[in-house]
Amino acid sequence: MLGKKIKFKLPKVPGKNFLKGKFVTLEPANPSKHTKDLFETFSLDKQGLLWKYMPDGPFKNINQLKHYIKNTDCFFYAIYSKRHKKYCGLASYLRIQPKAGSIEVGYITYSPILRKTVEATETMYLMMQNVFETLKYRRYEWKCNNGNAKSKNAALRLGFKFEGVFRQAAVIKGRNRDTAWFSVIDKEWKKLKKGYLKYLSSKNLDKNLIQKRSLRFT
Repeated sequence: MLGKKIKFKLPKVPGKNFLKGKFVTLEPANPSKHTKDLFETFSLDKQGLLWKYMPDGPFKNINQLKHYIKNTDCFFYAIYSKRHKKYCGLASYLRIQPKAGSIEVGYITYSPILRKTVEATETMYLMMQNVFETLKYRRYEWKCNNGNAKSKNAALRLGFKFEGVFRQAAVIKGRNRDTAWFSVIDKEWKKLKKGYLKYLSSKNLDKNLIQKRSLRFT
């Protein structure tokens, strides 16, 4: 049986606009401007765990990181933390498919000072808001190594729904990768947005920006 007919207008591709929040600003990545801060904050991860499931990294020097940002086939944002007054993470859009109305978030790399903070959650909120409200996509994807429990749990926490596993989907750094798929679709955004706004509100944060109430969508 065919799917129902829909009114469909091609969404936009990501552009040069900044995504501005209360705690972070996301800027289209500029290797000349952003790499120094990023390399310094990524280097706080002494064990290289940031790159465990990534196809690239860790990087030995700034030039390697610049090359990665310039040559990876995705649309990177550099994450500026207003609290720390520096760029301390990357996140990107990839698999940008306007004809299908689908776009993916990935290559999420949070330095140790960004991980598990309100800034990290606001980053994901701003990117999702941009996808549905500005760019007008109908499907937003999250994919990760099926062995990466932290990434799978993060996807569920952020409101993505698990869709399944593509077996033997890739070879990364000489290892097999089974890929877990998650998504949010446009009709789910309104409910998710309410949950994000409650979580990010000043009433829900103490003076150290620690949340009082966890992120919920009920």
